[in-house]
Order: sequence, then C-alpha cells, then structure tokens
Amino acid sequence: MAPLLALPGAAALAGCSPAALVNALVPSGGFTRRRDIASGSLPRQRLDLYEPAEPAPGAPLVVFFYGGGFRSGAKADYVFVAEALAGLGCPVAIPDYRLMPEGPWPLFLEDGAAAVAWLRQAPAAAGRRLVLMGHSAGAFIAIALATDPRWLGPDGREALAGAIGLAGPYDFQPDSPLLRAAFAAAPGGRATAAPAAEAALRGAPPLLLLHGLADDTVSPDRSRELAARPGARARLVLYPGLGHVGIVGALARPVRGLGLAGAPVLEDVAGFLAPLGARPAG
Repeated sequence: MAPLLALPGAAALAGCSPAALVNALVPSGGFTRRRDIASGSLPRQRLDLYEPAEPAPGAPLVVFFYGGGFRSGAKADYVFVAEALAGLGCPVAIPDYRLMPEGPWPLFLEDGAAAVAWLRQAPAAAGRRLVLMGHSAGAFIAIALATDPRWLGPDGREALAGAIGLAGPYDFQPDSPLLRAAFAAAPGGRATAAPAAEAALRGAPPLLLLHGLADDTVSPDRSRELAARPGARARLVLYPGLGHVGIVGALARPVRGLGLAGAPVLEDVAGFLAPLGARPAG
C-alpha cells in the first residue's frame, strides 16, 4: 500500500511509522484480537482474527486482504480496517500471504484460499457466512477467490455471501519487471482475477466494487469493466476526487469524514453488509 502519510493530517507526525500512527489512534475496547493464527505450514500463512465486543447476530465474517503491489504488506498494519468492520458487528480476519519474489501467481491465491478454508471451520465463523474484501492487490485476491471456482471449489464459494473490492486491478497486462515475474505462470502472462466464462461469474456471490476517480495507480476502468461483465452481479460505486490510498484510508477512524466528503466508503460497505446482518456505520 502507498504510504499512509498521504492521509489528511498525518504529515505533522511524519516521524512515526504511517501504519503505526493510524493504528495508534484506533480506540481500544471495540474488539479482541488473536494474532498469528496458522492457516498453513509456511511463515506467511498466518492471520489475525478480530472479534467485535458487540457482535451482530448473523453478521458475516469479513476476510480482508491488504494491498502492496504483490511485493509488500503486513497484516499488523491494518488494525484500523479491522476496527471499522468490527464496529459493524462483524468478526474480521486479516491474513498475510506470500509476496514477491517468493510468492508469484498462483501462490498468493493459494495462501488466500488456505486462509478461507481455515476460517470456514473456525468457531468465529459458526453460523456465519464469509465476505471477502481487499484493497488494490488484495482486491485482486478477494475477487479472484470469489469468482474463479479453481481456488475455493464449489463448497468454498457456497460459503461466501459476497466480495468487496477497493481499487482493484482486476484485469491487466503486467508492464513492470516485478509484475511480469509475478504473473509469469498465469495464462498468457496476464493478470486476470475473474474467469472469462459467464457461467462462472453467475455462480459467484454478489460483488461491491469501489473505486476513486482520482486513482492514478489503478484506473477506475478496471472496476467499470468488471462490473459490466456478463454474469457479474456487481454494484459499482465511484468516488470523485478520491485516490488509490484514500479509498482504504477512508476506513480509518482518525480520518473518517475529514477531508473525504463525498467518499462514504465505510457507509457503502455497511450498506452491502446490512442485508447479511451487519449494523449500520456509526
């Protein structure tokens, strides 16, 4: 993910780690956190699980995959996302996954699938369905797992109630050495999250695709194109003036509503989750 110092007001505290700064401002008491739960045998196959202090009965367990260009990122940096979603009454899991150069396609997808498989059996998921969510590269992972039956299989997809993508690069031809290496084993070397077959998309859960119109890292056209695909059950929301980092930063309590007018990201996520039992955004 790009530096969180791009968030409003953060520059004044530039001596701090950006993620540590935002997470330090997350209020305590809204959730309990279990760290470094193994979903597989490899060091990066670990997840943190957040259980809300006031769970909403029947609300889904949200699995959030962070971004970072398939080369960087850590689950510990996204406590602020867990706080926002736990405030809706949802349990939240944030997995790590293998990164480049050790984790090219399809390894990062296999790590995501392993996390989902573990969570389906976890006590925190008892009586709940799962919603996959991600930002940037993490949105690619979330949407791929939700739409392509190769990764979760029919039983795994049946456990999903939806998927949410923030600023995802769902279909692109890699144009940098790192990304070309990341997708070298993919068909045609192309990064494609959703399958081409209309029938596969029709079997996928509902999608919520959010994108900022000022995103100069991943074009909003990537979300437009996926939403327009035959078979996709997708709601597309575009935010004027919002960039690539701002869309996930809008979830952080310190900046919710500060300089991000017209970008009610958490409210739109809550609206998508409400029919599944989540509370409205406070």
